[in-house]
Amino acid sequence: MPLSAVRPSSVRSWRVELKADGLAPSYVYALHNRLSQVMSDAVHDGILVRNPCSRRTSPGAGKPRPFVATTAQVWALHDAVPAHLRPAVLLGAFVGLRTAEAVGLRVADVDFMRGVIRPVQQGPGEELKTETSRTPLPIPHELALELSAAVAEWGGDFLVTDGLRRQTSTWAIERAIRSARRKVAGLPEDFRFHDLRHYLASLLIASGLDVKVVQHRLRHGSAKTTLDTYGHLWPDSNESARAAVGAVLAARADSLRTTAADQH
Repeated sequence: MPLSAVRPSSVRSWRVELKADGLAPSYVYALHNRLSQVMSDAVHDGILVRNPCSRRTSPGAGKPRPFVATTAQVWALHDAVPAHLRPAVLLGAFVGLRTAEAVGLRVADVDFMRGVIRPVQQGPGEELKTETSRTPLPIPHELALELSAAVAEWGGDFLVTDGLRRQTSTWAIERAIRSARRKVAGLPEDFRFHDLRHYLASLLIASGLDVKVVQHRLRHGSAKTTLDTYGHLWPDSNESARAAVGAVLAARADSLRTTAADQH
């Protein structure tokens, strides 16, 4: 099709075809932007009178899926940050604390014997605003030992310190993550501390936990938030349903064959 024949309706039809082919909304959005740039250049050169691409023909950018680090990448990141900040990586990846919550977590907020973390504040003394954010979080014995050892080594009143027994800052943690990610193969340039929560979500989902459990552990306000963010990580429900029905039918067929064999 020549450029002069392209109409807004043509662009909309093309967009629908791309979506039907299974392309991600963000990719369709990027292709539309590229086409719009080409058409703008054609207008500038006098080839076209106007650009057929506009807001009316543009698809939504879509919500990009979160990047999920592998377990190997998480441990590599843990080993690459300064030793006094490694508890922060543990709290992000295996407890799901946000950056400010990791900074604000006091030693007194952790029951090492029972394996429970009770987030109370964020940053330098600001209380968490919702009951959901203050949900007690169970941790395994192994993690309790790791955190207890860090407290014994670095001292102070906070789980994550500046290495001199004082509370660290969100800025210091994010700076350490930015520096460390360059040493870990496969981590994107925009990887940040919050992305460790995505790893925890994927770990819980891969373990077979349902949406309500994952919502509770990540302290989301609703299950919709959890599904909107991580729904693509759960096994396809259609395939699960097909497998469940198939298993019943296969068991029935086996039973009939066994019965027929016994009668002969």
